[in-house]
Amino acid sequence: MSIESDRPVRASRRAGRREGRRSGPVDPRLWKYSASARGYLILTVVLSAVNVAMVIVSAVLIGTILAGIITSDRRSVGDWRTDLMWLAAAVAVRVFAAWLHARYAHRSANRVVAELEVEVLGAATRMSPRDLDPRRDEIATVLTRGIRGLAPYLTGYLPALILAATLTPATFVVIALQDLTAAMIVVITLPLIPVFMILIGLLTKGKSEANLGAMTRLSGQLMDLLAGLPTLRALGREHGPAARVRELGDAHRKTTMSSLRVAFLSSMVLEMLATLSVALIAVSIGLRLVFGNMELEPGIVALILAPEVYLPLRMVGTQFHAAEDGLAAADKAFAVIDEAPDRREAGTGSAVPDDNSVDLSGVSVHSRSGLAPHRLDVTCRPGEVTVLTGPNGSGKSTALQVILGLAEPVEGTVRVGGLDVAALDRARWWDRIAWLPQHPVLVPGTLAENLALVGPVDPESDELRRACRATGFDTVLAELPRGWDTVVGVGGTGLSLGQRQRLALTRLLVSPRPVLLLDEPTAHLDDDTERTVLNSLRDLAGEGRTVVLVGHRPTVLAAGDRVVQVEAQQEVGAQQHES
Repeated sequence: MSIESDRPVRASRRAGRREGRRSGPVDPRLWKYSASARGYLILTVVLSAVNVAMVIVSAVLIGTILAGIITSDRRSVGDWRTDLMWLAAAVAVRVFAAWLHARYAHRSANRVVAELEVEVLGAATRMSPRDLDPRRDEIATVLTRGIRGLAPYLTGYLPALILAATLTPATFVVIALQDLTAAMIVVITLPLIPVFMILIGLLTKGKSEANLGAMTRLSGQLMDLLAGLPTLRALGREHGPAARVRELGDAHRKTTMSSLRVAFLSSMVLEMLATLSVALIAVSIGLRLVFGNMELEPGIVALILAPEVYLPLRMVGTQFHAAEDGLAAADKAFAVIDEAPDRREAGTGSAVPDDNSVDLSGVSVHSRSGLAPHRLDVTCRPGEVTVLTGPNGSGKSTALQVILGLAEPVEGTVRVGGLDVAALDRARWWDRIAWLPQHPVLVPGTLAENLALVGPVDPESDELRRACRATGFDTVLAELPRGWDTVVGVGGTGLSLGQRQRLALTRLLVSPRPVLLLDEPTAHLDDDTERTVLNSLRDLAGEGRTVVLVGHRPTVLAAGDRVVQVEAQQEVGAQQHES
């Protein structure tokens, strides 16, 4: 099958996965993506069945013993030794089942959450930068806080739901066999609980999604403030955001208290309904016993089982709002997993050819405002510097992502040495590429560790010294007391934008990889450094490497052996976005 014909197949598979979204209280995708969830579900069902059996056995034995003691001549403990032993055994089994479930519930919930976090993180890493960028805050919130709310669903709501499907009908049948009048009261009062649950649900419809959305926005704004604090401190404005931080804290508090009010309201309403319903059954049984209209044993059994009929539904209502936040986060997590590209195992693609020429033929990629790029035709040959230029939003950066295999064209092909990029072993293809994005990737650690991301590099080598002189990073090193042992934070915190750019360029120049992709490489550089960097890139191209630049400055265009104008096709009324 060709790559072009395989793309619709992959899209249809993702659409098929999305059709399995939650339409009820139990999301089937939870059991699909978590093996621990499947085992926990089986354990919960088995223990719930044991619990139901022991509840009925205990109620019948208690009714038999109490009625026998009151109405018969068997008054000593020895007369009821066998029944008491069975009762003790039933109680012990019920206690053991509850202990066993409590013991494994939290462990299983933590394992399920951990497995889903790994799935979401893996799916996020497989998404293209264009798809991932607008969802970074949402995914970060789901991973760090949101999906943790799934634990109350697994430890509280799910067991209550299973009990409602087993304990409630089983105890109702026993009550009906013992006392038909009490069963009729249950039939009348029991539907009131789900009715009020539905009313409360309608009152709070969409509240969990709104709370998660508010939390995502608050987290994103707070992270932006924290990221900008070094700059504000340098300008003497570090106390300026204090009022904004207080506003974010107050908004978080109000959102949390709003959720708690709903939870308390629903619990109070359900407890009141269940209490009144059991009281009606108790009064009915008491009056009929007084007037001699029923026997004592069935009355005791029905009275003991009456609270058990309502208990599971009360638990479901009590746990519902606590679990709803986790389910809302799980919906977003499953959406990320379902929409991510299929995982490709290492070594499953074709071998990368020795020919490092890259040919883009009629390549178009969907953007937020149309197609960018639109029908791009360019051939990037070894030994040449190819420059992609065009207005903002034309798709220059996206063209590099297509070459990398991080974005998928809707039409056209990208071939390396005559083979489609989508068919190549992605890991081996990336081993051939040194990529400099608009925002260089720097990891927390020393400068030497960041330099080694392209492979082992000797800090004392002549090649590295020449690269540092070409990028101007030698002057940066001279200003740093610890040199290459200087530690930087996330995203290169501790270095200025220009210093980060020089470090990333130095890392690229010492890379032995044959294909170089650079997006605005001379941004934040002075004219002299820009000239030396471009000359170095031309020297690398002269060694037979394939060099592709994105830029629009005249000096960058002049350095290219081939300059290609990238164009976009905008939809009518669509706003312009940067590529």
